[in-house]
Amino acid sequence: MTTALFEPLPLQPVGVIHSPFREKFGIPRQPGLLPDVPATLELLPPYDDPDCVRGLDGFSHLWLIFQFHAVSAGQWQPLVRPPRLGGNARMGVFASRSTHRPNSLGLSVVRLVKVETEEGVRLHISGADLLDGTPIFDIKPYLPYADAIAGAVAAYAAEAPAAKLHVAFTEQAREECERHKKTYGLDIALLIRRMLELDPRPAYHADSRRQYGFRLADYDVRWVVEGDRAEVLALVPVSPLK
Repeated sequence: MTTALFEPLPLQPVGVIHSPFREKFGIPRQPGLLPDVPATLELLPPYDDPDCVRGLDGFSHLWLIFQFHAVSAGQWQPLVRPPRLGGNARMGVFASRSTHRPNSLGLSVVRLVKVETEEGVRLHISGADLLDGTPIFDIKPYLPYADAIAGAVAAYAAEAPAAKLHVAFTEQAREECERHKKTYGLDIALLIRRMLELDPRPAYHADSRRQYGFRLADYDVRWVVEGDRAEVLALVPVSPLK
């Protein structure tokens, strides 16, 4: 079979994501699992022209084509281990949504909350599973008649994952969450609870009382798991990322 030769396709980001997720660990593995998570898509020049988003506010949801920019290039493999299969069973990379892909491209559907066109263009969205700073290459409106297919079949992960852990907070952690909510209006306690309920740990991490941490907003969130209970130990303020 003759191998087709194509010119490389130059990709120019049209925008960048601003989200509370400051590192990969802890981010939900699919969009919509944390529907209340706010994020902003800031369009970059020359795409920050209000004409580019004329009519977009008539759609409730958007498709975003993005780059897994925090994944090292060239690390893809033909076989991957999907977390929903326990991290042991192997599937083909194209039968998965692994971040380690030949072209490091991802696709997410998000809810459009508001279109802001003063001093540039910003799309306020929710339900994104996107790392802060993620480059966006294209935006397409979600079309219910074409994009929601009745009777579609999935070989695995056909249903949304169920909550696995009960989440509790120490007094210090709870007080810091309240301070953040009063200052910024973001219910970070609810966000942490929903993130931990889904148990973001790798499948091979099952040791009791091991302390974990992830960056969320301007905090280092520290937590442990014992049995089916996750306890948030502390929210340690850290310097905002530049």
